[in-house]
Amino acid sequence: MSRPTVLIVEDDLSLREALCETLSSAHYPVATATDGEDALQVLQRHEIKMVISDVDMRPMDGRTLLKRLKKRYPHLPVVLMSALGSVSDAVEAMREGAADYLAKPFDATVLLQLVGRLVGVLPQSDTQLIAVDPRTREVAVLARRVAASDATVLLTGESGTGKEVFAQYIHRHSPRADGAFVAINCAAIPENMLEAILFGYDKGAFTGAHEAKPGKFELAHRGSLLLDEISEMALGLQAKLLRVLQEREVERLGGRRPIPLDVRVLATTNCDLGVRVREGRFREDLYYRLNVFPLRLPPLRERRQDILPLAQRFARVHHSGCVSVRIARDAGELLLAYDWPGNVRELDNIIHRALILGSGESIEAQDIRFEAGLLHPQTAVAGRCAAEAELEPALEHDLRSREQELILEALRQGGGSRKEAAAKLGISTRTLRYKLARLREAGVPIPG
Repeated sequence: MSRPTVLIVEDDLSLREALCETLSSAHYPVATATDGEDALQVLQRHEIKMVISDVDMRPMDGRTLLKRLKKRYPHLPVVLMSALGSVSDAVEAMREGAADYLAKPFDATVLLQLVGRLVGVLPQSDTQLIAVDPRTREVAVLARRVAASDATVLLTGESGTGKEVFAQYIHRHSPRADGAFVAINCAAIPENMLEAILFGYDKGAFTGAHEAKPGKFELAHRGSLLLDEISEMALGLQAKLLRVLQEREVERLGGRRPIPLDVRVLATTNCDLGVRVREGRFREDLYYRLNVFPLRLPPLRERRQDILPLAQRFARVHHSGCVSVRIARDAGELLLAYDWPGNVRELDNIIHRALILGSGESIEAQDIRFEAGLLHPQTAVAGRCAAEAELEPALEHDLRSREQELILEALRQGGGSRKEAAAKLGISTRTLRYKLARLREAGVPIPG
């Protein structure tokens, strides 16, 4: 099935190219424009199924473009992107008809899930579940069994372990498989917008609400709703969510009547909600309402038999579906020896990087580049046999010491800025936070 063309409207060249690369990696055809006027001309020449536009552009900004598009193409989904400095503009634009909003910076997975949901095609990397390792197979068996029920499932595990993939797996094997699978990232949406997006609003509910709009709960009626990163939801909104889950009905903002719901709720978190409850940062009653059936996904380093099958699948995805791409034995040993702090998401990135560096027919050891050289690919396997042996203690200590030096130096050069340090190291801010947490546990002072 051919995928719909997505139009990226962004005046920042590097960001525009990054967005195009992300969508192209999931086999979405992409068109580009540098501002609103350029976008309107592209729409006249090409059949576009979705628009992703920055808010701050000249001469025509994203909000003006949105108004033009709602008049000319009323059914075309438009997603706006904005940095923190212009969140208020994005809030107003959503009230004027934007399909969704992305706060910069955002994760590539969030973008692909959003595009897949709005155009009706899930990203290819999320359509299958690989469970070769016995630990993963055990989780898959539990997921398949709970799928037959209507129980609320709380999926826990480190970031990047594939919690949303398992949530989709539960939905596909449930009696609700023919219904909608609606996902919302509670951490990616500003607090003042999340309530309206979740519960919807009626016309006149607030300034700029010119028409009624259903929320995610209504859109998931007779289907499944995934509340991703539920731990990041504000306490006030947690109370309202609890009422919806208890009463099985939702009331739109500005609405006067409750709307009955038939929704199966799934939730994910990468932190210990029990600790959040004890700290007073998460409601205890909501925790028990969500934790009906807990499902923990082990990190990739604890299910090493999944590494090579996942790598092979990512190689096919990033190589236009070609099944002839092979992973050489020495490259496989490197992958098996690595600790994978970024889990499956990091593996996907490294395989994509290897295909860019390599010949395209196979992935060799020299094509494997871990994040910013924090672990050298040749020394990463020294002293161990595939996945079964451990690194020699002295070598492991030297590697971690060098990694620590690189991280601390990047922080010092960036004046303590995590964002600048991550960019300098060539890793994501989330991976940097993970590494900093491990350093803090070891008693290392962190600059800034």
